[in-house]
Amino acid sequence: MQQDTQRKKRVTITDVARYAGVSTAAVSKVMRNAYGVSDAMREKVRAAIDELDYRPQAAARGMRGRTYTIGVLLDNIRNTFFADILDGIRDELVDSEYTVIIGAAGFDAQAQGKTIRAMVDRQTDGLVLIAPGTQRSEVLAMAETTPTVVIGHHDVSDLHDSVVDADGIGAGLVVDHLVALGHRNIALVSAPGTRSSKWARTPEIVLTNGYTEAMGRHGLGAYTQVCRSAYSDEGGYKAGMSLLGRADRPTAIMAGADVAALGVWRAAHELGLRVPEDVSLAGYNNTAIADLATVQLSSIDQAGHSMGSTAARLLIERVEGRRSHAVQTTMTPRLVARHSTGAPPTTSAG
Repeated sequence: MQQDTQRKKRVTITDVARYAGVSTAAVSKVMRNAYGVSDAMREKVRAAIDELDYRPQAAARGMRGRTYTIGVLLDNIRNTFFADILDGIRDELVDSEYTVIIGAAGFDAQAQGKTIRAMVDRQTDGLVLIAPGTQRSEVLAMAETTPTVVIGHHDVSDLHDSVVDADGIGAGLVVDHLVALGHRNIALVSAPGTRSSKWARTPEIVLTNGYTEAMGRHGLGAYTQVCRSAYSDEGGYKAGMSLLGRADRPTAIMAGADVAALGVWRAAHELGLRVPEDVSLAGYNNTAIADLATVQLSSIDQAGHSMGSTAARLLIERVEGRRSHAVQTTMTPRLVARHSTGAPPTTSAG
């Protein structure tokens, strides 16, 4: 009982304001990194917070309408491109009071919807949804009440902001690169998507259209072939075994994600094929693993870190009250050619 009576009293926002000699409103503005706060005010309040070791209670903040938490939905924690996006989100929020909660829901649309609802039920202030597979109508319904930014999908809406890559252009860059090396029989590995989700312009749809258009532009429409498989190592492996096990196998394969490209590479190795001597291989995302000395995967850089930081910035603007218009920001893709692509084998019929 004596220990309970001597327990240190929890520091409140009022204590911080009194210590810094400012109003509680000023402390609140600094904590949520609001616009219009002077550097001197910010420094004074931060010093008081550090000195008093102030930590606001999430539950109490939620009752007042703000928890300073952001929910991020992704399907696969093994996709290293998502790490680039998360780094960008983290760096954008590092000087604010916001904390990120990650929901790794898998590829199932219903599981993703359940995760989104759980994050909303836990009073997150906003959502960043990375290429969600759940119903578009459900995302729009959530966005009506919870500030939302969608990464990847090109569908526009007044209800949420979007951050996308010019995926069609990116696909064209890879095809142009492979054709310049002498390839004609070029295949694409693309995610299957979810037809029932009602998203009309997902990254895989835009990427596939860009690939098809580029092949046609080079007069290679007859060689067009798209293998649908999940953006995972296992998905890429299955696609690789299917494409490379054929007598008329392609001389080059482009995968819509680096993680899937590595799965294709594993299949090629299992089939006794060399990269790039027997088959050229290109990925998408330009993740850190693509630049490893033992990998050197040609890939499209779509600025994952910038996508994440932009999404976080747009989301905080919405949380802070922007409702006037929706914003769609498009990243410009860039081809990074490495050792996994080369001239086709001279004995190839393709």
